[in-house]
Amino acid sequence: MAGSNDLSDLTIPDELCTFFENSPVALALGSPDADNPLILVNGRFADLTGYSQKDLAGRNCRILQGAAEDHEARARLRAFLGDDAAANVRTPILNFRKDGTPFVNLLYMSRLRTLSGRTRYIFASQFDVSRAQPDRLRAYDSDLGLTLTRLSPVAAESGIIVEGTLTTIANSAATIAQARLTLADLDDGAIL
Repeated sequence: MAGSNDLSDLTIPDELCTFFENSPVALALGSPDADNPLILVNGRFADLTGYSQKDLAGRNCRILQGAAEDHEARARLRAFLGDDAAANVRTPILNFRKDGTPFVNLLYMSRLRTLSGRTRYIFASQFDVSRAQPDRLRAYDSDLGLTLTRLSPVAAESGIIVEGTLTTIANSAATIAQARLTLADLDDGAIL
């Protein structure tokens, strides 16, 4: 599952692969190098987006953005990826499923680092907030929090430190409000 030959130096520890496969939330793992190609997505990610591991291995997650002009979200993601000191980012972003159906993705990204501090992977979780009910969103936030808590010891077995904070998840009210505005713009045709 570790991706294409171009990414052979990013062998994913078995424990991390198993963790991804068993996660209750959509997860993706990318390379910290060059164009941040994806090296692993789980079944929940495939269910959400329609893209399988085979479709995405070695490709950047921007494929989900299509032609939408979601400048603010894209700028946040570029800032996170461009600043190695940035621990995490959470933002709603307009994405498109493989079949072209739009959805507002509440994207969470953080870094998984080696013990020496080098970013080994970019970790991401996705959730469709397009039509999410408050209870579903709270359940996702809870699942993501548990995922991050459980990921830490699994990653530590392979000498990887999970960077980021649960505070980013806990402070999601403004993020959700922004997602609803993005959805309203999508419904009005203002974003496309």
